[in-house]
Amino acid sequence: MPEQEASPQDPLWNSGPGLAFGGDYNPEQWPADVRLEDIGLMKEAGVTLLSVAIFSWALLEPSEGEYDFAWLDEVLDSLDGAGIRVALATATAAPPAWLVRKYPEVLPVTAEGTVLERGSRRHYSPSSAVYRRYATGITRTLAERYKDHPALALWHVDNELGCHVSEFYGDEDAAAFRLWLERRYGSIEAVNEAWGTAFWSQHYASFEEIIPPRAAPTTLNPTQRLDFQRFSSWALMDYYRSLLAVIRELTPNVPATTNLMVSSATKSLDYFDWAKDLDVVANDHYLVAADPEREIELAFSADLTRGVAGNRPWILMEHSTSAVNWQARNQPKMPGEMLRNSLAHVARGADAVMFFQWRQSVAGAEKFHSAMVPHGGRDTRVWREVVALGEALQRLGPVKGSTVESRVAIVFDYEAWWASELDSHPSEDVKYLDLIREFHRSLFLRGVGVDFVPPSADFSGYDLVLVCTLYCVTDAAAANIAGAAEAGATVLVGYFSGIVDERDHIRLGGYPGAFRELLGIRAEEFHPLLEGGQVTLSDGTLGRVWSEHVHLAGAEAVATFTGYPLSGVPALTWRSTGRGAAWYLATLPDRDGIERLLDRLLAEAGVAACAEAAAGVELTRRVSADGRRFLFAINHGPEDAEVKADGEELLGGGRFGGIVPGGAVAVIAED
Repeated sequence: MPEQEASPQDPLWNSGPGLAFGGDYNPEQWPADVRLEDIGLMKEAGVTLLSVAIFSWALLEPSEGEYDFAWLDEVLDSLDGAGIRVALATATAAPPAWLVRKYPEVLPVTAEGTVLERGSRRHYSPSSAVYRRYATGITRTLAERYKDHPALALWHVDNELGCHVSEFYGDEDAAAFRLWLERRYGSIEAVNEAWGTAFWSQHYASFEEIIPPRAAPTTLNPTQRLDFQRFSSWALMDYYRSLLAVIRELTPNVPATTNLMVSSATKSLDYFDWAKDLDVVANDHYLVAADPEREIELAFSADLTRGVAGNRPWILMEHSTSAVNWQARNQPKMPGEMLRNSLAHVARGADAVMFFQWRQSVAGAEKFHSAMVPHGGRDTRVWREVVALGEALQRLGPVKGSTVESRVAIVFDYEAWWASELDSHPSEDVKYLDLIREFHRSLFLRGVGVDFVPPSADFSGYDLVLVCTLYCVTDAAAANIAGAAEAGATVLVGYFSGIVDERDHIRLGGYPGAFRELLGIRAEEFHPLLEGGQVTLSDGTLGRVWSEHVHLAGAEAVATFTGYPLSGVPALTWRSTGRGAAWYLATLPDRDGIERLLDRLLAEAGVAACAEAAAGVELTRRVSADGRRFLFAINHGPEDAEVKADGEELLGGGRFGGIVPGGAVAVIAED
């Protein structure tokens, strides 16, 4: 058969007229008659893409070297006959019992020395040579068998790497860590310098003396911990690459990915680093039902996923039709919420909507996790909403391949997240995401698009750049951010930024180290607040968590602290620089303070909302390569809401009438 080709304009996984739609399909859980019924239901729902064989290793290879592919052959042939494309998994996300029984050394070990046994999933270390040999073996067997299958459109490599266990402390992990350090530093002397081992008699005479940061009597070396976090992200990525190499060899024209877990809760892997090895970024996202602003957290995670993807279209690989099974109280989604959730991801860059899973399980740990086909079957609200979503995604074909419009950037750096929350810092209340989440929340409510970008990003397309808690930063990244202000952007730097270099060494001469010259300030001492404490600023803003003794060194004070011991000390500063401006914020403002500050920043930067709408309407715009503009208006409230926009409404058809009903979504192809 002819070789399959993938391209950004018409990727194999999304080659139909609409946006891709489907989910995880686990046919091995079901008898043949149910699998036959599935095909008819998939056609009814409009399914176009399914992930298959994610947890199938034990059935595909029931004993070492003995294979059973009959059921998978039948499933792939049936899906191809129905016109459904397949994201075929490497089946490596849970090793079979025979492998672990024969080689117990593949099991993960915690910092406390506990071996994590089989009986669940993800029970392997990525640095295990034995596990890599067997994982690449089953991957090769699958790729050789199905490389020419017409249903194959995407490789789904392993699954949720880093989920449940993201750091590994066994002997093989220690050996791999030492090799990683040798490659990074070149000599043991360089490690000693980077880690500051003159402190507490931690000096190392050779790499063989180094171990992972296992459980110890008291505070561990912070740079060792930071390097181990870097290594842990790399080790999982290196394992992914070992499977990817097999796939590239045998199916060079079939794209490959793995499902990330980009969200406001996942910090263990540096996803910006991972992105370069993904043909398309794929993400899993689940709401926390108890969060009253869960639609804002969803937007945060979707925006961050798009940032990882470099503003290219991405795949929502998993989310839920209704309740999950792993929260303390697993509430179902409300009527219409699943459609709003799904299209909110699309509004923020997803070109595919997929779920865990196709059919709700009757047994196992996730039997109460919702699915596209629920326990109650077709005569259910969930099924009717699944069918309606499939129809909506078909109508959104014109949106495919377009990108999200944003003129605001929030700098996001996983290494700064890791380093800023280590032990023995001025305050355990300083959390990397606090200021980032507050700014993002306000921009969301205003309908202002925002991109998450790494410190090394090209800032030329942004008018406002927000730098929050960038505690750890390289000289090059700091210069890049300063360059954005010089070139004309408004740049705000928040507290506890620029404090250390990439080795977690303090930048001497006063805080905020790397950004003193840009900002025109110098801070001599931190004044973190006690638990529950507040400070008041001269403009009425209430500050939490943080304050500091700031001196002006070329900047102007926009607001000052009031009250002892910092009365009259600058809390918010401004400085003109080049064609732009640099602001410094020395506390975590309350929400009224955030709003007042953003009013100033957006006005100075000349940035406005993408449209006018009533409160409670989420607004995002995607723009195609040929200039077509698509405004997404998602009404999270119960009442009808006005949106000022003109054009064709893609979901309902006809001209947009200016009103989005309560709980509904409009997608307007603007005139």
